[in-house]
Amino acid sequence: MSVNEVYVFRPFKLIALLCVFLALCLDVVALLSPAWVTAEHFSLSLWESCSQSEARDQTEEPQWSCFSTLTSDWQIATLVLLVAGAVATLVAFLVALISLCRGTQRYHYRTVAVFLFTAVVLQACALVLYPIKFIDGTVLQTYHEFNWGYGLGWGATIFMLGGGILFCLRTDIYEDAMY
Repeated sequence: MSVNEVYVFRPFKLIALLCVFLALCLDVVALLSPAWVTAEHFSLSLWESCSQSEARDQTEEPQWSCFSTLTSDWQIATLVLLVAGAVATLVAFLVALISLCRGTQRYHYRTVAVFLFTAVVLQACALVLYPIKFIDGTVLQTYHEFNWGYGLGWGATIFMLGGGILFCLRTDIYEDAMY
């Protein structure tokens, strides 16, 4: 008689790693995005604010003038929180990738999950602070909307949360009890 061993492969950790990678990509694009808030003659990103001046005559095109947004405390705080969340996500991704490649997966999953949940809190604070302070101090009297850069920030946060939850799943304790 021979004993057959069955190994069940559940790709939760690989899916979690993919979620973290997508979160990191979305976060980088959101940080570099030129469009967080847009209006008819106005554009605001994390780095600069641009407004379009009116043309002096019919033949001249209106000019855009831009200046740095790093003079306002709340915009600096938003940027610092987002960059800190991106760094925590990068560290989590590297630790998860190295531990999956080396086969020492079980030892580092909680660490990765803690980094991801920390990044989620940092990102959520930044993404809640941004519209509150923007609307509080807005000088725009026209219709404005939060654009795709802001949406990508929320998308990155959701993928971070999903990756953190998947890294918390412990499928090994259920499998050991069955065999």
